[in-house]
Amino acid sequence: MIPLTTPSSPQRHRRRTFAVGVALLSLAVPAAADAKGSHGHGHGHGHGPGHGHGARSWERSAPDFGSARNRAVYAHRGASAYRPEHTIEAYRLAVEQGADFIEPDLVSTKDGVLVDRHENEISGTTDVATRPEFAARKTTKTIDGVATTGWFTEDFTLAELRSLRAKERLPALRPGSVAYDGKYQVPTLQEVVDYARKASRQTGRTIGLVPEIKHSTYFRTIGLNQESALLKVLRQNRLDHRRAPVIVQSFEVANLKELHRTSRVHTVQLLNATGAPADVQAAGGTTTYADMVTPAGLRKIATYADAVAPNTNWVIPRDPATGASQAPTSFVRDAHRAGLPVVVWTFRGENSFLPPERRNGTDPAAQGDLQGYITQFLELGVDGIFSDNPDIAASAIRAFEARQGGGHGHGGGHGHGGGHGHGHGGKDRDGDDRGGKGEAGGKGRGGERAAALVG
Repeated sequence: MIPLTTPSSPQRHRRRTFAVGVALLSLAVPAAADAKGSHGHGHGHGHGPGHGHGARSWERSAPDFGSARNRAVYAHRGASAYRPEHTIEAYRLAVEQGADFIEPDLVSTKDGVLVDRHENEISGTTDVATRPEFAARKTTKTIDGVATTGWFTEDFTLAELRSLRAKERLPALRPGSVAYDGKYQVPTLQEVVDYARKASRQTGRTIGLVPEIKHSTYFRTIGLNQESALLKVLRQNRLDHRRAPVIVQSFEVANLKELHRTSRVHTVQLLNATGAPADVQAAGGTTTYADMVTPAGLRKIATYADAVAPNTNWVIPRDPATGASQAPTSFVRDAHRAGLPVVVWTFRGENSFLPPERRNGTDPAAQGDLQGYITQFLELGVDGIFSDNPDIAASAIRAFEARQGGGHGHGGGHGHGGGHGHGHGGKDRDGDDRGGKGEAGGKGRGGERAAALVG
């Protein structure tokens, strides 16, 4: 690890901390290779940082958020291909499968508590529609310019939401996950923080958090400031600093700029395949995501965010008529030149989400060649992968890095400072091209990551 001096002010240009992962890769000294070579036997699945904690607390574990030497697996809503998304069980399985980071999506309750749902409309991910006591809460609202009918978190207190149970969002594609419907509660952000801390202690490796702030502009119009609520939780848990294992996401821009000014937490700008940020549209602006992915747009992002997370189409476009993969763009190179690591979303194993050349037969729910598809992006230099299938993503990274020479001993194992662990293991991010994102095995790394992004 290459420690850097923590900036004295949150206003200081903070993207340099992430740029370390790209610009200083040549300084990943032989000790890093020695650490990677020291992976002997280990146990368990996993593709995690493998940090041995020692005297260092999880709150100051300074993980690498993704780099050419340490590509990271971001468990998209947990191991959401196998369990109902955004549940502690989905996160537990993701960690077992080797995720480096787990992703809670944040929406607010009526009483201002941040809970973990992909959308504030919850009929698709909970049993609320079957609960007669809440039938009168069904309504239609306009969220980011889209009329939406259902039940909304902001109309429920936390106590009321806690009475609901999670269910699989894509039952036709994921019948195995349906078996877990009705078993798990909707977690709060604090519960996800507590779980990441606990999992890091149990596995001996840092499990990071990548919370996404959902519909910031909309929530502010109804008097709920999610950024303030997020910072309150982070500060209560000693996580508002540059060494914290947290990186905050948003498809909007103004809230990330606000966090850049008022906090020290790392941030990542999400980039949808079409359209424009909701806050820009609400303010009458004209900037689109297409503008933001240009070299000039990426340089602007680098003034307030630490990384970018594009839809796969910005890296490898698909033919509008056939869905087949087209020639890669220069996005990864352009982002790296701006000092921005690239974490791409979303990789899912079902044929429904894969280009035709990666599908297996014609059944939409059949598993295609997700590992091969992920490998195409690794070959272009991406630094991290958002996937519903953390096991397959980690397996793809392990195989890719082994071919590059000196690959990591990927395993879920307990990467305690001495470096044990070998593994086995195999957003649109929703597939609907709107602000949501869309497999894994594990790499336990002994010692510390050479290019960890520290502030």
